[in-house]
Amino acid sequence: MTFGWEIRARVQFEGDAHVMEDACGFKGPNAWIIDGATPLLEQLGLPAASDPQWLAQTLSMNLAGPCHDPGRTGVRARLASALAAVDAAATPLVGAERVRFPSAAVSLAQLNADGVEVAGLADCTVVVRTAGGETRQVHAEPADSRIGPEESRRAVDAGERRRLLERDRELRNTPGRLWVARREPEAADHAHVVQLERPEIMVMATDGAWRAVDLGLVSGPEEFLERTQTTLGALGLMHELRTRQADIGEVADDATVLALAPCP
Repeated sequence: MTFGWEIRARVQFEGDAHVMEDACGFKGPNAWIIDGATPLLEQLGLPAASDPQWLAQTLSMNLAGPCHDPGRTGVRARLASALAAVDAAATPLVGAERVRFPSAAVSLAQLNADGVEVAGLADCTVVVRTAGGETRQVHAEPADSRIGPEESRRAVDAGERRRLLERDRELRNTPGRLWVARREPEAADHAHVVQLERPEIMVMATDGAWRAVDLGLVSGPEEFLERTQTTLGALGLMHELRTRQADIGEVADDATVLALAPCP
């Protein structure tokens, strides 16, 4: 059986503070969205406008490529194979450097005979309305959630909070810490994975686009899906989001929405 997606909407708005560091795409049974993490540590000078942009573009390209991971199956194999390819591409550029290597949140969906399997690392969001009419949200973990409330209260100034965030970045992709898309194929083993029924429509969003929910422009996942399942609707909601952020003085993050439906 052959599986594939057809596009309903793809909208990307660059943020205020840096170049576009989101990416998204689909090929065959796979669809993905990537949100490069804003650098906190010294950048390595990868060949792009920023290190996170290089990672987002390179990972997206390899998610569209062949899968070479005989030790895993399904969506974990697809993700691990792409991360291994990122590692291979990075080695001649930066050697074995990992701590300062850019990282990203990623969500990856793969159609199969039972419906769709969704994997997530960090804080992109996937909303699926199944053929049975149920709406499901898949979200792994907020990127900075390991900086707990007690630590934040002790960080009485911005400099101390930045040091906490930098330390959190340094410890990522180690036991007991947040796992993200970087250059370690084993991150696929730590992804949050769920199997859902066959989708009628699926919307994938970076956290910059999901601010529309956080700021109350839509009531939750169902309304977000309704508003973003067409290009005109997604453009309208993202315009409302940028207007609200300007009104409250919020620095806007990159915002990406990808809406897809299975091919008949």
